[in-house]
Amino acid sequence: MKPIKRIFLIVLDSMGIGEAPDAAAFGDEGSNTLAAISTSPEFHVPNLNRLGLFAIDGVTCCPAESAPQGAFARMTEISKGKDTTIGHWEIAGVISPRPLPTYPNGFPTEIIKAFENKTGRKILCNKPYSGTQVIRDYGREQVETGALIVYTSADSVFQIAAHESVVPVEELYQDCRIARELLQGEHNVGRVIARPFEGEWPFVRTARRHDFSLEPPSETMLDRLKAAGRDVIAVGKIHDIFAGRGDTEHIFTAGNEEGIARTLEWVKKPFTGLCFVNLVDFDMLYGHRNDVDGYARALTVFDHALPQILAGLGEGDVLMITADHGCDPATPSTDHSREYTPWLIAGPCVRAGVNLGTLPTFADISATILDAFDLPVLSGTSHTAQLFL
Repeated sequence: MKPIKRIFLIVLDSMGIGEAPDAAAFGDEGSNTLAAISTSPEFHVPNLNRLGLFAIDGVTCCPAESAPQGAFARMTEISKGKDTTIGHWEIAGVISPRPLPTYPNGFPTEIIKAFENKTGRKILCNKPYSGTQVIRDYGREQVETGALIVYTSADSVFQIAAHESVVPVEELYQDCRIARELLQGEHNVGRVIARPFEGEWPFVRTARRHDFSLEPPSETMLDRLKAAGRDVIAVGKIHDIFAGRGDTEHIFTAGNEEGIARTLEWVKKPFTGLCFVNLVDFDMLYGHRNDVDGYARALTVFDHALPQILAGLGEGDVLMITADHGCDPATPSTDHSREYTPWLIAGPCVRAGVNLGTLPTFADISATILDAFDLPVLSGTSHTAQLFL
């Protein structure tokens, strides 16, 4: 195998490819994010097709490329969850045997009271809610009273929304840090999320969202790469998901468009190691809002950028594309869905047309990346021998 120099790992946030074997246990029987968006007139992904997307096991929504230019696999999540944090941790080699806590009836009174005492502000809502709807329903009261809107979802999240003219963003971030300190032990939610909004009713959320994540419980792929002296470039919310641990440089982005632009910039830069990218709009703007056409359009835009990314890869460079869970926009639910995810692998040193089949854990991605850089595997199985020339 030739030496690997750079790996670009792009997570298409929530781009599931069909219900997982245990989908029914999560209330997600029948979910298939890719099949749902493939019905849209906005869906056009010839470059993903060429890499092997529709040749993956179980993907039947579109005709497959007869001679894929990439290698491919269907990934199964073994961790007990279907949220962003657990999905990314598993991709990075940390398997979670227990789900993170969720709050379908809102957070306990003792948590809310303690949060009010420490922030000096009253709390509104405290129930599962859509992020856009919650500011419609509670935004005016928040502006009038200065209280904080606290809400959750089917995911393990404690979300805090406030108008930027009432609660400055830095204060909102400090409130999130307070919540992060409170939410320990049995209440160790995956993420505390700042959700600032602005303007007049019905208000709009700003790009200054910030996630305060639970720190991974053990060493991750990022930690191991960094300790070995490799570069770890975190693009998008990767830095937040891993609680700022394991990267050597991070770049926050306002959405997919900027995430793709920053990735193209790093394709042109010299480094040795991993560029780990999250493209959040698929999930945040389209999956959670049941916007089939918007989701399809966003994937089409990413597909259009793929040739530029691939053209920038040199000898020893690899592109990997995957997802962290599903979020089928065609089901009544607006929550994440328990689905298989894709793994596409391409580059000058990748064997074309290799079908790795259905793999038992997302951790095979981290195992392959670590092995490619001659580092010990954390969990999962490396596929370097099958993938790389």
